[in-house]
Amino acid sequence: MQRVGIDIGGTFTDLVGLRDGAIVIDKTSTTPHDPTEGVAIVLADVGTDIPAISDFLHGTTIAINTVLERKGANTALITTKGFRDVYTMGRNNRPEAFNLEFRRPRPLVPRSLTWEVSARMMASGDIVAPLIDAEIEAIGGELLAAGVSSVAVCLLHSYADPGHEQRIGKVLGRVCPGLFISLSHDILREYREYERTSTAALNAYVGPRVRTYLDRLEGFLTERDFGGSIQIMRSNGGTMSLGQARLQPVTMMESGPVAGMIAAGRIADILGIEQCIGFDMGGTTAKASLITDGAPEVREDYYIGGYSRGQPMQIPVVDIVEVGAGGGSIAWTDTRGGLHVGPESAGADPGPACYGKGGEAPVVTDADLVLARLNASRFLSGRMGLDPTLSAAAIKGKIADPLGLSVSDAALGIAKIADASMSLAVRTVSVERGCDPRDTTIIAFGGAGPLHAVAIAREIFIPRVIIPRYPGNFSALGMLLAPWRQDFVRTFVGDLARIDEAAARAAFDELRSVGNARLSEEGLSEADTEFQFAADLRYRGQEHTIAVPLGGVGDLIGGGSESLRQTFDRLHDRRYGHAAPDESIQIVNLRLILRAIGGDRSAEWLSAPYEAEDVQPDQTRDVIFDDPAAPVTSRIVWRPGLAPGAVIEGPAVIEEPNSTTLLYPGDVATVTDHGHLDIAIAGEA
Repeated sequence: MQRVGIDIGGTFTDLVGLRDGAIVIDKTSTTPHDPTEGVAIVLADVGTDIPAISDFLHGTTIAINTVLERKGANTALITTKGFRDVYTMGRNNRPEAFNLEFRRPRPLVPRSLTWEVSARMMASGDIVAPLIDAEIEAIGGELLAAGVSSVAVCLLHSYADPGHEQRIGKVLGRVCPGLFISLSHDILREYREYERTSTAALNAYVGPRVRTYLDRLEGFLTERDFGGSIQIMRSNGGTMSLGQARLQPVTMMESGPVAGMIAAGRIADILGIEQCIGFDMGGTTAKASLITDGAPEVREDYYIGGYSRGQPMQIPVVDIVEVGAGGGSIAWTDTRGGLHVGPESAGADPGPACYGKGGEAPVVTDADLVLARLNASRFLSGRMGLDPTLSAAAIKGKIADPLGLSVSDAALGIAKIADASMSLAVRTVSVERGCDPRDTTIIAFGGAGPLHAVAIAREIFIPRVIIPRYPGNFSALGMLLAPWRQDFVRTFVGDLARIDEAAARAAFDELRSVGNARLSEEGLSEADTEFQFAADLRYRGQEHTIAVPLGGVGDLIGGGSESLRQTFDRLHDRRYGHAAPDESIQIVNLRLILRAIGGDRSAEWLSAPYEAEDVQPDQTRDVIFDDPAAPVTSRIVWRPGLAPGAVIEGPAVIEEPNSTTLLYPGDVATVTDHGHLDIAIAGEA
């Protein structure tokens, strides 16, 4: 096998491999106590010759789960004197203005583990107070005494000149060997002190746990004579080396879901879809992202755990909205008799009640099984049988009996609440991004995505749903399509009409210089890499910016090119619904994106003609759609046996090894030339 992509989720570990131009796939339960065990299982299942692997691409939820579960390292923070409370205070905004119980996000680093240094510099980079090594050495001793295993360093204006942070890193490395040190300038060189501090703290908080896992993964492969390249999926839609992932684990927070969105964009290109919504429903969460012209939007303001209560992270991340509604999301009732689904998940162990691993809480998968939407004998191609009696017992004891409902009524309620929750995520990435969902298409994937995508489309009047090939392994597949990518940023503030040409050229030269240095570190050449510059622009008086591509420094000189101004006005109108062409424009940051070319890692098989295989006869089964008292006799179809051009009319259930697609009465699915399911939602929906 030449190339392998492995995605470790909260419930399942997925593999997609490219062997002699053909695709091989596998799926197994995630092993939370040691994720490399799941990696070993999927590699063995497909008969992988590990020494023959040239590229091992990997995504995992370990970083984001460490934050959400608050299981990170005992972390300290070092900042400039007088700014000790910036991280705790955060912003003065109140996202939930009428919520009397609203609480700001709890910092990952307590105030008691925050130290101040007297060194200080101005926003220009001029030094006001020098750094004293003895002061840092003393802090190092206190860190050891406090028992911390990781430290974040974020000094005032270090984006302008990182010299002080670099010296602190060297001194702490000498005084406290083994301490994980996160320097803010190594992650981003951009203003906004609170967000910079939070990002550095996140990196330090997850660093030791992620580094331990990556070391174990590398050791596992090395012991088996692996000699290829290990690439880790980044949140920006690209990949990075294992060494960089050890230093900047914060950049892999959304590595798995992002890979799926990259693959969804490629499918949209193949099918000629201008704007679509990537929808990924796994075992723990559901994610949605708006994709335009084959590419999801990348933003620099992201919150781990949501905007209202999450931890801000100021690095490029594919714009994904996530909700705690997955196949393993637990259904529960409150003291007032209200039915809820999620955000807590049963995970891989014990998992849903139907897995027979001792789980007693009913989850969405249990509800789907009771509604006969899932086939207990075909789950994971029959390798993992499901027990519907356990599902029914869990729903009866925890939901149906307390609420005075039948088991079928309770199961349908669980499914509908999960669908409503996920519909909100789809609305967020469409309506709130200035896009009418009626003009889009859903591309659904993840093990549970195809089972719920049609219901979500009907809920918000989306007329078309695409279920790609291998939906249950789609995020792992996306890793094979992701290019190597690196982002750099420099704060560069000024009026576009009065840009200093010498300063602008110096900033461009610095970005190109650091970009070339990174290429040298990674063993890549400039000839094989695309250099794409951009400027963060805003109208005067605004707070937030929009990144606009630049052809070169000439676009900024002389008040900015007309093309640049028109592009900014157009992007502003798309995002906010209005533009102000007569207003003056400010530049805030300069950006550089490095992307490997000829290495977008596309695979010809994505657009290759599809041929049916493993033809099996149709079956029928009574399935509950909208009325538990009136199940509908539905056609049961085995997807691998469907040839291009085949048409399936709902009600129907389309089953395949790692996923299931549900068609409501009136919906029509057609198999495309490439083997994807193209579903037209019934007009009355």
